[in-house]
Amino acid sequence: MSGKSSSIALGGVFSALCLLFMFLTGLVPFATYALPALAGAMLVAVVIENGHRTALMVYVSVSVLSVFIVPDREAAAVFIAFFGYYPIIKEKLEAMRSRLVEYLIKFGLFNIMIIAAYLALTYVFGLPLLTEEEMGEFGRYTAVILLVAGNVVFCLYDFALTKYVTLYVRWFKPRFLRR
Repeated sequence: MSGKSSSIALGGVFSALCLLFMFLTGLVPFATYALPALAGAMLVAVVIENGHRTALMVYVSVSVLSVFIVPDREAAAVFIAFFGYYPIIKEKLEAMRSRLVEYLIKFGLFNIMIIAAYLALTYVFGLPLLTEEEMGEFGRYTAVILLVAGNVVFCLYDFALTKYVTLYVRWFKPRFLRR
């Protein structure tokens, strides 16, 4: 297989895998965030094997198809707004000289895009905000608490992605992809 055909084939395989994870959000409703994050993590292999351009094409194709076939609109929104492209740009962010600036950008991007996704879901697509019953005992602070918890989980996700890249490059690739 030539370089271009293997790039296209790899992109197609990982697009299908990402779409499978995204489609599963309809079958596993409590995985609204975990499955889009897992789908995004699949793009790490595409970046490593074929570069940022192919990974970006996979992200765009999965995002467009997610809008039409993913039953969980919230999962599609968080994939499109953040989890789909973050693994693609992670390497570029980590190439910054200042760790402080790197983390400010990472967490700033996460917060801005997740808030934007929820505002779009609420005001553009008409999904309801949390009701009083759903807010429970935390009341009006529920959204802030959820955002803080989301930041903690994002920190874990970022760390896990770093470990995944190391595992892929040092263990998986030498054993299974002898190129």
